[in-house]
Amino acid sequence: MLRVLNLTLLILFPISWFAPLMRAGLLPIFGLSEISIISGLASLFQTDVVLALIVLLFALFAPIAKTLGLALIHFDLLDRKTLPALTFLGKLAMADIFLIALYITVVKGVGLATVETAWGLYLFTACVLASLAISHLTARAKP
Repeated sequence: MLRVLNLTLLILFPISWFAPLMRAGLLPIFGLSEISIISGLASLFQTDVVLALIVLLFALFAPIAKTLGLALIHFDLLDRKTLPALTFLGKLAMADIFLIALYITVVKGVGLATVETAWGLYLFTACVLASLAISHLTARAKP
């Protein structure tokens, strides 16, 4: 069952990267622009390459590397001793969710813009939490 759940994340993570995380705009009457992880990365690469690379690591590389690593463990192609490193990758992705939530809170607190969370934030969060649970259950399972 863990295999199937983990392999499902290989489909859901890329969907969450393109799904809208939030809708933002100056005033709601002018319409809100949807922001996804991919569109946010594209904007960041134009303004701050270092921050864009950090987000790329946290939001894309870490979760998919962890998911692939867990798949290799589930199919006995990778030693279980790598689980602590894979768990660390999952924590990096969780840090990305924290940053997104912090940005939303700051923008709402300033009051100059309208920001609404969208379904992609919940999907990405669910994927990260599912990945953490799968790695925890994999560590508890007997080889």
